[in-house]
Amino acid sequence: MTQDATARERLYLFDTTLRDGAQTKGVDFSVEDKRTIAIALDQLGIDYIEGGWPGANPTDTAFFRDPPKLNGAKLVAFGMTKRAGRSVSNDPGLSEVLNADTDAVCLVGKAWDFHVDLALGITNEENLISIRESIAGGVERGREAMFDAEHFFDGYRDNPDYALACLQAALEGGARWVVLCDTNGGTLPVDVARIVEEVARKVPREKIGIHAHNDTENAVANSLAAITSGARQVQGTLNGLGERCGNANMMSVIPSVCLKPAYADHLTTGISAANLKQLTSTSRLLDELLNRAPNRHQAYVGDSAFAHKGGLHVSAVQKDPKTYEHIEPQIVGNRRHVLVSDQAGRSNILARMEEVGIDVAQDDPRIGRLLETVKQREFEGYSYDGAEASFELMARRALGEVPDYFKVDRFRVMVERRYNARGQLITISEATVKMIAGGREKLTVGEGNGPVNALDMAIRQGLVGLYDELSDLRLVDYKVRILNGGTEAVTRVLIESADASGERWFTVGVSPNIVEASFDALHDSITYKLYRDGARVAPRIAAE
Repeated sequence: MTQDATARERLYLFDTTLRDGAQTKGVDFSVEDKRTIAIALDQLGIDYIEGGWPGANPTDTAFFRDPPKLNGAKLVAFGMTKRAGRSVSNDPGLSEVLNADTDAVCLVGKAWDFHVDLALGITNEENLISIRESIAGGVERGREAMFDAEHFFDGYRDNPDYALACLQAALEGGARWVVLCDTNGGTLPVDVARIVEEVARKVPREKIGIHAHNDTENAVANSLAAITSGARQVQGTLNGLGERCGNANMMSVIPSVCLKPAYADHLTTGISAANLKQLTSTSRLLDELLNRAPNRHQAYVGDSAFAHKGGLHVSAVQKDPKTYEHIEPQIVGNRRHVLVSDQAGRSNILARMEEVGIDVAQDDPRIGRLLETVKQREFEGYSYDGAEASFELMARRALGEVPDYFKVDRFRVMVERRYNARGQLITISEATVKMIAGGREKLTVGEGNGPVNALDMAIRQGLVGLYDELSDLRLVDYKVRILNGGTEAVTRVLIESADASGERWFTVGVSPNIVEASFDALHDSITYKLYRDGARVAPRIAAE
């Protein structure tokens, strides 16, 4: 981090989420998405933000036409070196990149002679000229120029002299950085460390960068190995987004270099201690923009990164978290979770209750009964280590703290498959719910694109006008697991819910009937939202 940095070397952080991340299957950033992410990265303390490729697609072109105002980070335009046989000014694609209103440009070029011959169909010398002149063109326009040496590690393996010649050509053109790219993602940490160390004998380490892909699940390890061997710029993406298996995950690289003594003792970054606490929220922001659930098991920032399940573990963590945590979760803006399951002991139950603000004496006999209930229900198929909202409700109900906001006496769900008036085969789901809410008995009907959606609509129809707290409740994920075989199988339903505040919670239901299991999880989801928001039980309503 930035404090006491005078005696340490500077490590520069280069984020390529807006370009490499956009190549992820299923990811399609809007211009506003890109602006939001760029501002968040700037606030985090990233040194370079690669905005995309001007001219390559309408979104990137629009982004660079009106780029966001950054306070500390340098905005980078990405592009390719010029085509052989053309001048820099006569290459339309390169010109668009060099003319973009950015602080820096990052130009990718071949560093593997196999690619030069097969993909480009030019001579090795022509490729060196393209690298040298393209980088020089960026420098002449006042840009900080960088060279992404594509397939560098594969090229170095086959022809080290030529791979190094590509780096030298870029440096002769005035490159500030030469970035060694493991484009295929197949190089292992031991080879990355050796090759970077060899490169650092010929190229100043303050000019060497690393760009790793995750095809062997080693992108972060390769990045750290390169830094150990002398690289002083590291590239990666938020949450490891990227083509195929992704890129180096900056959410792991950043805290590792900032907190682990092997790096923090002799390197400094632009990430302050205060900014490091934004790491988890920045990670979640990306997932929110992509409308996808966060990876709960992601290192440092995942919801389960500091989750403890075994009773023995929890007992030790309560005495000193260092027994089972490598850092304090608050340092990266995360928090500790104590999970409750059939492996739990009294320590888990008490710790989890304390975490959610339930004050109860350690010798309260209700704790023992609650523990037995948890173990019995998990034996039946419930899973509370992934449905903490359902556990909290169960615990608070055991203590008499959860009011009956509404009561469902019965429900019926009908699925009809028929032809409509146009002769099209359609399936319609309809749910009828008889419930008591606001002191009145209600009979409501809801239609949906499935039985669970119809049931949700019917329940909400009965609560309209009673609980404004439910206006922003939405169900964001629905998972079903078959717990045993056959058509009579017991099913477990896990529902993930969210609201406008960005808060997410999980509830669970188990039954041989999938609709009943869904109802139980849905009922918990609605009840949890009402209780958490401090809703008061709706008063008796006069009959209409």
